[in-house]
Amino acid sequence: MQSPYGFSAFIQQLDAIGVTVVLVLIAMSVVSWYLIAVKATRTWQVRRRGESVVTRFWDAPSLDGAFQLLRGHHGYEPAAQLATDAISAAQHFQSHRQQAERIGDRSSVDDFITRVLRQTIIRETARLESGLTALASIGSTAPFVGLFGTVWGIYHALLGISTGGFTTLDKVAGPVAEALIMTAAGLAVAIPAVFAYNALTRANRLIIAEMDGFAHDLHTYLTTGAKLDINSTPGVTRIPARSALAAEARA
Repeated sequence: MQSPYGFSAFIQQLDAIGVTVVLVLIAMSVVSWYLIAVKATRTWQVRRRGESVVTRFWDAPSLDGAFQLLRGHHGYEPAAQLATDAISAAQHFQSHRQQAERIGDRSSVDDFITRVLRQTIIRETARLESGLTALASIGSTAPFVGLFGTVWGIYHALLGISTGGFTTLDKVAGPVAEALIMTAAGLAVAIPAVFAYNALTRANRLIIAEMDGFAHDLHTYLTTGAKLDINSTPGVTRIPARSALAAEARA
């Protein structure tokens, strides 16, 4: 004999508003898990390939060789996009600037490449963070959607009990417990979204920090013709990149 209580019985007695709440929670869950899967895969690929891209760039025999090597990766690798944009900017400036050797000209080179690097970092950061707003919204609103469903369900359950004339505890506990399913559903949707948002945000901070460091090296190389070696600079102590990034991520 089928129990008069339970999830199936609760779904059957839902009205239009209750069904809408259930559908909204289901849609939130689908969107949340889709974003989690896509963003986690994307972040893993960027972290795994980013160091390889930087290594290939510095191992290239020339800027043209590096540009040709990384051009095929710029569609999905932030570091490759950063390098190709910077090289293109330097080549563009060299081909269009007037033949003059003044401090103002060199400052223009610095400013031009700096603007390009900054714009690329902003654009790649926006790509990395796309979808995180939706995860944050789902994580913050899903519990309240479930709570609204619970309140609405308890309201209708109490109306049904009062209409039927049942006042015993067992007659009240069943419908109220069924209504609380909505709260549990809201939390089940929100908790994975919140955990994923925090994890992806931290991973993005590490990627952006690595991009920023690579951008500084690119700027130095393209404006001076040599990569900055901090160890050879008097009075400057080099901090390992991994340690610096870890410290920044914990900040």
